Order: sequence, then C-alpha cells, then structure tokens
Amino acid sequence: MRTDSDIPISIDTRRAQVARAAVSAGADIVNDVSGGSFDPAMLNTVAELGVPMVLMHMRGTPQTMQSMTEYDDVVNNVAAALVERSVAAERAGIPRWMQILDPGIGFAKDLQGNLLLLKSLSQVRSIVGDVPLLLGTSRKGFIGKLTGVADAKERDPGTIASTVAALCIGQGAGDCSVVRVHNVAAIKQGMVVMDAIRKAK
Repeated sequence: MRTDSDIPISIDTRRAQVARAAVSAGADIVNDVSGGSFDPAMLNTVAELGVPMVLMHMRGTPQTMQSMTEYDDVVNNVAAALVERSVAAERAGIPRWMQILDPGIGFAKDLQGNLLLLKSLSQVRSIVGDVPLLLGTSRKGFIGKLTGVADAKERDPGTIASTVAALCIGQGAGDCSVVRVHNVAAIKQGMVVMDAIRKAK
C-alpha cells in the first residue's frame, strides 16, 4: 500500500490483473502501451476501477514493434488508431475525459515517423478531438540516432529540444496536455522559457 507520498502514481502495464492490484495498492492511473488491446479484460477492468487511463499507440509487442514501422501515412494512421482505441475505451465505460492518448513516440515508428509525428502534433490533435494528449520523447532512441549520444541518460538536451519544438511548431501547449519525462527540472525549465517567449507582447 502507498504510505510515503501523495504524488499521483501511474502503473505501466498491459495486464488487467496487474492494473487491478496496483490500483488497489494506491496507483492512480493505468498506462497501457498496447492501448488496452493486449489483454481483453483491460478496458472493462479500468472502467470498473474508475481511474484515468493512458492509451498508447503501438503495433505488435515490445519485442516485435520495431519490425512494424511502415505506414501509408504515419500521422493519419496513428491518429486514426488512437481514435479507435478511444472509442473502444468509451464503449467499455471509460469516458473521454478519463482518457489520455499517447502517439507512442519510439514504439513501432522509425526515425522519420517519430519526427513527422512530432512535427504534426497539431494534426494529431485535430483528429483525436478534445481527448488529452501525452507526449513522451524523453531519452528515446531517435534522439540518440540524431545526436550520436549512445547513453540514454545523456539525452536530456535532445529531450528538451524535441518537446519544445513539437509544441512550438504547432499551436503550442494546447496540442499536448501531458509531457512524460525523466529529468523533470530540466524539462520544466525549457517549458517555462518556451511559454514566456510565446506569451511575450
């Protein structure tokens, strides 16, 4: 049971049984990288638990996803898949305001696919509607490919750049509701400066 903190806790799992146990122990959010498609019981379980759910886009499994990076149109394909999972979640009893959609940067996307999704976050937003969006570029492999930095822990500068750029290219913070990061202080500093520049008159 949680006893040490009142900070919201997210459980990252594709299994309904694990989600139920974690929420019973004090977790507040269920984050499923399969968008609730891996375990047929997941969506109904989360609806019953009454907690928010992150529905991420991914093809295949974590073991096979990098062999499934070909898309006709990565932005529209990913956005349409997110809408499909959102509708499935709503039908299971998870209202849209309890959903968070994640385009799955780094999951079943190649370098170009990741970059196009980040460049087109406003387009993703326009397709999925008003469901909150989560952006997770933190220390991802595509940053290492672009910069040549092999150690993921050394990719915070690239994380700041990818986060700020994705929000500035489009309409800004309205395109994204949640940012998932490792180095909170560093990313917050970048976001504060970005917001100040955007709001300057």
